[in-house]
Amino acid sequence: MTKIVVGAGSCGIAAGAQKVYDALESRMPQNATLSITGCNGMCFAEPIVDIYVENGALTRLVRVQETDAPRIAEAVKSNDLAAVEDLKISDEDAQFLEKQTRIALRHCGVLNPESIEEYENAGGYTAIRRALFDMTPEAVIEEIKASGLAGRGGAGFPTWFKWNAARNSAGEEKYLICNADEGDPGAFMDRAVIEGDPHGLIEGMLIGAYAIGAKEAIVYVRAEYPLAIKRLEKAIRQAEEKGYLGENIFGSSFSCKMRIKAGAGAFVCGEETALIESLEGNRGMPRLKPPFPAEAGYWHKPSNINNVETFANVPWILENGGAAFAAMGTEGSKGTKVFALTGKIRRGGLVEIPMGKTLRDVIFDIGGGIRDGKRFKAVQMGGPSGGCIPESLLDTVIDYKALGATGAIMGSGGMVVMDESTCMVGMAKFFLDFTAKESCGKCVHCRLGTKRMLEVLTRITEGAGQEGDIELLEELCAGIKDGALCGLGQTAPNPVLTTIRYFRDEFEAHIRDKRCPAGECAALTTYSINPEKCVGCTKCARGCPVGAITGEVRKPHKIDPALCIKCGKCAENCNFGAVEVNA
Repeated sequence: MTKIVVGAGSCGIAAGAQKVYDALESRMPQNATLSITGCNGMCFAEPIVDIYVENGALTRLVRVQETDAPRIAEAVKSNDLAAVEDLKISDEDAQFLEKQTRIALRHCGVLNPESIEEYENAGGYTAIRRALFDMTPEAVIEEIKASGLAGRGGAGFPTWFKWNAARNSAGEEKYLICNADEGDPGAFMDRAVIEGDPHGLIEGMLIGAYAIGAKEAIVYVRAEYPLAIKRLEKAIRQAEEKGYLGENIFGSSFSCKMRIKAGAGAFVCGEETALIESLEGNRGMPRLKPPFPAEAGYWHKPSNINNVETFANVPWILENGGAAFAAMGTEGSKGTKVFALTGKIRRGGLVEIPMGKTLRDVIFDIGGGIRDGKRFKAVQMGGPSGGCIPESLLDTVIDYKALGATGAIMGSGGMVVMDESTCMVGMAKFFLDFTAKESCGKCVHCRLGTKRMLEVLTRITEGAGQEGDIELLEELCAGIKDGALCGLGQTAPNPVLTTIRYFRDEFEAHIRDKRCPAGECAALTTYSINPEKCVGCTKCARGCPVGAITGEVRKPHKIDPALCIKCGKCAENCNFGAVEVNA
């Protein structure tokens, strides 16, 4: 039988995968089966349809539309896949996956996330069985220690150390918590893992629960991930029915139940103590540490918190050995890391590579470089808690120490690529706006300091910058980093500090010359039409939302600066390069 698999992650469904699935379902030939899978990481090529023939050979079709379903079904029925040759992935795009090393994402885009049988057939739930019957909890922790696995949520803290601390804490009642509150703009790694491999997360959490002695596991996931929650709920039910969750798992003395908590989407709840407060029904605000969660966490009982990607690596480590995981990466950063590659990139999506690769490897070799023929300018690493890395540092090695030296951080894995059209002052303002709004307000430095910084950045982008503003920003950054209570406040200045560090000339141009070099700040930008290039096609006038452009057919047009709202539609619509942006 030929097997047809439709990529049905959130990105695929948004691109029309459900319509493709429905159209194929109504036309399925008798010699084929139809199934779904999660996102395989190639978000840029969705919707994706994979066709597996009897010998296991794969034909991958990309950017499939509902109207392509009839001929796909006919091609499968007649065993003539050459009929859909035009839909096959190009050799260049196929390199996106071929150049990756997948551990956390090993099942994403391969297995049906709603089928526990497919997970079992791929070796699922054998790692937890081995842990229960062949290993002590201490031996499991030692294997994780040998792997060098560090928390993939951003801090990079040794996983084994947290597990060991929770295990050695006094008390019978302990909790294991998965932090799936993925809040970084541009980050979607955890969502993709839950949507594509929920059983992998469950098994990793079960191993962690066994290691620390927890009888209850909780997944704290943001409510904005409805598909992830739906699939995880189904996976939990399936695991309970099989006896993989609940009392006396596999007939052993180990019992563990699991539940989901849907969070309201506060960025600060990515901080573990704020997450615990939210779990307890309180407003998500950080606690003072110590005591640490390993001593007094959820309901003041010993608790351990790791993120989705961390747990997704655990079954593989127990199956293949900690040494195999540690063999990948660098001396101080072991294993692989998943990144959400977004922004002005040709091939955006999920990338998993061994630590030690460079930024250039990911952005240009895997991601295909900058789209639309523009020049690379910077990459934002670590979301609003990270920093902007310029072109001169593209050969920086991806590990915790090397990225930290640039002023950025690894973070949870967001990698936002910017081209020459990006204003770096505006980028700093964007992230400060986010952190200022997301501040819980508990400490003065974060609550007021981020607002003052945002005010300064706003006036700079609006043409009202003053001499001394750069120094004022640096002073505010230092005060916030030193005085903020939690990681959100302490790292909020990073985007500002790195943009000043690497792109100070852009700040100076905004302040001294009242000019935005990238032409992105509307208050510092004007639009005009070059009469020598304008052919009077009227396309710009017809596309102007406020009627600021006038002129007769086949004669040069003009823009009224008093009416122009600087939306840029005229420049986008002009086919002759007649609209000039004066930055």
